[in-house]
Amino acid sequence: MYIPYGRQYIDDKDIEAVVEVLKSDYLTTGPKVLEFEKRVADYVGAKYAVAVNSGTAALHIACLAAGIKEGDEVITSPITFAASSNCVLYCGGTPVFADIDGDTYNINPEEIEKKITDKTKAIIPVHYTGQPCDMDRITELARKHNLLVIEDAAHALGASYNDKRIGSMSDMTCFSFHPVKPITTGEGGMVVTNEEELYKKLLLFRSHGITRDDELMTENQGGWYYQQLELGYNYRITDISCALGLSQMDKLEGFLERRQEIADTYNQAFSYVKGIKIPTQTRVARSGWHLYMIWVEPSRRKEIFDGLRKLGIGVNVHYIPVYKHPYYQNNGYLNCCCENAEKFYKGAISLPIHPSLTEEQQKYVIDKVIELVG
Repeated sequence: MYIPYGRQYIDDKDIEAVVEVLKSDYLTTGPKVLEFEKRVADYVGAKYAVAVNSGTAALHIACLAAGIKEGDEVITSPITFAASSNCVLYCGGTPVFADIDGDTYNINPEEIEKKITDKTKAIIPVHYTGQPCDMDRITELARKHNLLVIEDAAHALGASYNDKRIGSMSDMTCFSFHPVKPITTGEGGMVVTNEEELYKKLLLFRSHGITRDDELMTENQGGWYYQQLELGYNYRITDISCALGLSQMDKLEGFLERRQEIADTYNQAFSYVKGIKIPTQTRVARSGWHLYMIWVEPSRRKEIFDGLRKLGIGVNVHYIPVYKHPYYQNNGYLNCCCENAEKFYKGAISLPIHPSLTEEQQKYVIDKVIELVG
């Protein structure tokens, strides 16, 4: 038996939706893309959405639309996948890492404020594990210093903050549809926004910087005509992927309920186990529970991790602080240190949590974790 920490849930309706598109006239840049964009935008409460071929692409075009360039600084969390800061580097900007809160593991707004300079252009808060960051305080800081907010919500489709869904509040919000995320399109991502000007820029950067829009072009020589206005990219997503995404959206609330049930069961099982710290959740937020983390004594983490892997439990660690990667160490981050992030990393273990996880499998995970920690 092998139990992965995360995996997709695909049923016959998903397969039928994909087959229908394969038999249609459009495999890409067709009606399913627009339909999927509208579905997600309506769900999260945003006016506009631009679907792309990965969550990384979503972050990249969001930074491009924000005008990030050489000399600009963007503040983000070190406890995240590298894409959250790489997107800044792609634009020539400089990522600045602010330490996390020791309880929620999300970026700490007080640490953000310490890192703001006259070069700061934007903040990329990461809703780690699906639990929303302190968006009230982050928004307040952004307004005070005239900064853009680009939420990395790769973990957080369906999560909410103060009864507002993630995706409805900031300048731009980026989602991922990788197979282990809340829903999947195979690979895929999306940027949502309420700003029309940002939306127009996102559309350009998604597809080579090319447009057929009369309002944007300098001239129009006929129905065949188009112009490249920016140096864009081929980040388009297929109708095949979007058909899968639409079918997955039908199941999203059920997925979220199941993830919550799994998290509740883990919390009940581990709450009084000496040597295990369970995730802290804030009262104003509803987590998407993309990940379920426990924290153990760093001196025992490898022993427990290796023991669980040997028992067929696909635990993982999310994440190595980004600035610790060799690329970052070799490019100006050798002396970077976020104390809470480093402490968290040394004891973190991700346990299996996904809609396909059975009660029997979860009981096995719980029993083996308690045995090894004890």
